Amino acid sequence: MNTNKSNKLALWDSRRGRIVSRIGKWVGGQDVQIRQYSLLNDLFLQKSYMQVLVLNATGRLISAELGCWLENNFMVMSYPDARIWCNQIGAFAGELHSSPTAATAAGCLAADSRAYGGSLTSKLAMEFIQQARLEVEQGVSIEQLVARVPLKHGKPAIIGFARPVARHDERIEPHRHMTAALGFTDGPHLTLANQLSDYLLATFGMGINIGGYTAAFMSDQGFSPDEVYRIKNLCVASGVMACYVDQLDQTERSFLALQCADISYQGHPARPVPVID
Repeated sequence: MNTNKSNKLALWDSRRGRIVSRIGKWVGGQDVQIRQYSLLNDLFLQKSYMQVLVLNATGRLISAELGCWLENNFMVMSYPDARIWCNQIGAFAGELHSSPTAATAAGCLAADSRAYGGSLTSKLAMEFIQQARLEVEQGVSIEQLVARVPLKHGKPAIIGFARPVARHDERIEPHRHMTAALGFTDGPHLTLANQLSDYLLATFGMGINIGGYTAAFMSDQGFSPDEVYRIKNLCVASGVMACYVDQLDQTERSFLALQCADISYQGHPARPVPVID
């Protein structure tokens, strides 16, 4: 038997019927351990929910300022607008009187997308800006960086820049003010992202969006793309729930109601049903 297999079997045998955790433990009637912290003595009433969320997702107990930054970032990632794809799922769930949990879970799953949503897109945008920073440090110019990116509809397909509807992202300036007000300065990733935005705006009419700004800022705070993916996986939940509630007491089948004439059928033409003797 090879050594690898033998080691795996020994590990499995040692954990047979046992749960081994490096993360935390509930001590019934006493306390809860979250990594090296006591929930009731170190965290409760002393830290925010966002700080504990990040602690669970990454092992880092972040500052109150960074927790506040992230909480406000979540706030603008979840508009109560049923035109947004994940929110449509919440609205349909409300119309069907599904449970709020089912609505939220389905809506968040729909936002686990390469195109929108704020979680997977943040991971992909962070991978780009972190790699771009390394290349710029080695002498690659912004023009060369952009030239390597595949084009989509005649523009570079860079996650974190431009938007599918409006060119201007109304969340950027409030985030810039928040970043400064909370005592953060632009680090190397955010500085590069701003330079990229200026170049893309002047050349292609596409500037940085909230995903690109968040990716650069969180990179400067020392987070990995996977860590931010874990932190932000439910960031659209509030908007999904708002649209669920909005449809909950509406007339049945009234959300995005269609008539047969609204559907462009392109299948087989009408034909008689065969008669079977």
